[in-house]
Amino acid sequence: MRLTPTERDRLLLFTAAELARARKARGLQLNAPEATAIIADTVIEAARDGSRLRDAVDAACNVLEPDDVLLGVAALVPQVWVEAVFDDGSRLVVVPEPLGPAHGDSVPGSVHPAHEDVQAATAATIELAVRNTSDVPISVTSHFHFFESNPRLDFDRGAAYGMRLAIDAGEAIRFDPQETVTIGLAPIGGERVIIGFAGLVDGPLDAPGAKESALAKARATGYLDTGVTTSGDLT
Repeated sequence: MRLTPTERDRLLLFTAAELARARKARGLQLNAPEATAIIADTVIEAARDGSRLRDAVDAACNVLEPDDVLLGVAALVPQVWVEAVFDDGSRLVVVPEPLGPAHGDSVPGSVHPAHEDVQAATAATIELAVRNTSDVPISVTSHFHFFESNPRLDFDRGAAYGMRLAIDAGEAIRFDPQETVTIGLAPIGGERVIIGFAGLVDGPLDAPGAKESALAKARATGYLDTGVTTSGDLT
């Protein structure tokens, strides 16, 4: 049997999760890799069973109790990130505090996120009305270059150039068939170099002529574009 790298990784994760479950059944407290394997496997299996993202995250947050893991593991596993295939497509899922909040600076591996900075990074600067013209649900994740999202989503592509959804990392927005949703977008940060996605940019976002070239490619390949911004600039 020939397996893709993704399939091999999935089998490795499942094996690790099964070993961790066996050790837990013997009454052993789990270490960080063991706990992570069970939490990630729970998300993947929930998605396979047809659960929605929120239900999969809830299941992963409740699969282990704080007493199931060794001291300090809750601080070492503040989040679990795993890619899972849902009925409406593949998503990167973030499970926050799956073992509950870690308490105290003395806990090994303690993590203290800067909540104010995270919120500022996801502040919307524009709002757009987005309509799903297809007959199936479409989901877009937090850091996808929204300009290059599904061709059947009808919105102002030019206004969305260089922007991403103004939601927390790993989250997603679902657009149901024929539904119109008003979303917030924030500028993509960092070096602003886009590689991959739908292939409309594949380079620096702010290079001379990059936006015009990307818009031409989008229109030539059938991307819908209303050219209408809902609420304009929020800054």
